[in-house]
Amino acid sequence: MNSRSTPFDELDRKIITALMANARTSFAEIGTAIGLSATAVKRRVDRLRETGVITGFTATVKPSALGWRTEAYVEVYCEGAAPPRRLAEVVRDYPEITAAMTVTGGADALLHVRARDVEHFEEVLERIRQEPFIRKTISVMVLSHLLPDSPEAGASHPAPEELPGGAAGVR
Repeated sequence: MNSRSTPFDELDRKIITALMANARTSFAEIGTAIGLSATAVKRRVDRLRETGVITGFTATVKPSALGWRTEAYVEVYCEGAAPPRRLAEVVRDYPEITAAMTVTGGADALLHVRARDVEHFEEVLERIRQEPFIRKTISVMVLSHLLPDSPEAGASHPAPEELPGGAAGVR
């Protein structure tokens, strides 16, 4: 975020809410809904982008349309203290890991994994377990999304490319 102090008011919140609901909503539509001109909305959006409040615009895609039919969360337990920087380096090597974070509690990290099917997920899990500092993992498969419109129910990038020999995403 930009170091400049930026006023953030109720109109900004309404603009952000509208864009989060549908990033394709026009500035004119947002302006009509909140009582501003399209030009005023554009200026505010530009300022929100410049200051890092709005970091981008994206499309939400049904994961199965991209080949992601299996989804799981994986708790990762490390030997000793694995620094977050090292964990970040490792998870970037796995296109199937769509989100990763360090967490409190017993686990050191939590990974959100999407795969083509259970066999592909098992392959990804085995590759994760081969990392030298991973002591153990605990996986929880997602059966259904109770909030189907949530960002977690969507996908932000495509499934791994098919590689020669039928292996996907194997490095």
